[in-house]
Amino acid sequence: MIRTRQGRVLTVRTRRRNMTELTVQIPGEPERKAYNYDLLTGPVETGDIVVLNTTAVTKGLGTGGAHFVMANVSRPEHNARPAGHIMKLRYSPCQVKVLAAEEPDSPDADIIKNTASLDGIPVVVGTLHSMLAPAAAGVKTATGGRARVVYVMTDGAALPLPLSNLVHDLQTKSLLDATVTCGHAFGGDWECINIYTALLTAKAVARADVIIVAMGPGIVGTASPLGFTGVEQGEIINAVNILGGRAVAIPRISFADARERHRGISHHTVTALGKIALTSCTVVLPELADNRQWALIRDQLSRAWPADKHRLVRQEGGPALAELEHRGIKVTSMGRTPEDDPAFFLSAGAAGIYAAGLLI
Repeated sequence: MIRTRQGRVLTVRTRRRNMTELTVQIPGEPERKAYNYDLLTGPVETGDIVVLNTTAVTKGLGTGGAHFVMANVSRPEHNARPAGHIMKLRYSPCQVKVLAAEEPDSPDADIIKNTASLDGIPVVVGTLHSMLAPAAAGVKTATGGRARVVYVMTDGAALPLPLSNLVHDLQTKSLLDATVTCGHAFGGDWECINIYTALLTAKAVARADVIIVAMGPGIVGTASPLGFTGVEQGEIINAVNILGGRAVAIPRISFADARERHRGISHHTVTALGKIALTSCTVVLPELADNRQWALIRDQLSRAWPADKHRLVRQEGGPALAELEHRGIKVTSMGRTPEDDPAFFLSAGAAGIYAAGLLI
């Protein structure tokens, strides 16, 4: 099921909160990048001998493009922090104990217990991690930086939040104010058991003005109608409405993707909002200069779901992308930049700007 090898740490490339990036050498193989999640396997230093999960690199998969440290042979004993008793990655060799915001030992437990509603907070819901940056930039630029933006990361893709260079950049450059990880995702400023308590934690504890929900890097898809993790968008919209928030959906739009099922409005959006979402949301469409692109989107939407199911609005998304450029934040999705696939990034930026407008 997995390929493992033992290797030596040649260099420590970078360290940041809860993650260390390494260069490792496995005997007989080329030097490779590796990730060590400090929450799972403890600290690591140059010269340490480590056990590596090498499956993805060997198979040529894009899952991280690197090896992952499973154990540090040179430092075999590692103690968990005392507080908390909730396990994530449960019943696996990597199960990690966290202090969940909801559990009695948490200083935030009573606040969450006594919070039952989102009280109309806008919640922007995306399907790809790369939508996070333009959406956050849209909120910040539309509010002059005053709105507090909290990111809720689900467990639909990568589980360790520290893997995300994007989140690190957004927090460093003040476009994200706090993070919450829910389900089996871990490593956020707050840990939560499910999407419902994650939303309430974002509102009541992290003091969000706008919440953005999306998975971590690395959506899983199979080209089958329901076999992709982005279906969670519909389930999250249901959760937002159950809790009294205002659900704002980012449609996945592309005119650069060579796959026909993702051209214009992606089949992911059609399935998540047309079939999975049982409650309504606002779908924000970006202003596009190309009339042929608009004609295709209108035609696709006319067949995607009943006309009265969701509210469609149009919003300019360009200021969000200008904000990212101003702050020096580089974004890509499937290897494409905003110049390569403007509709994709404008869509997320427009949703952030629209959500900010709901605060007025």
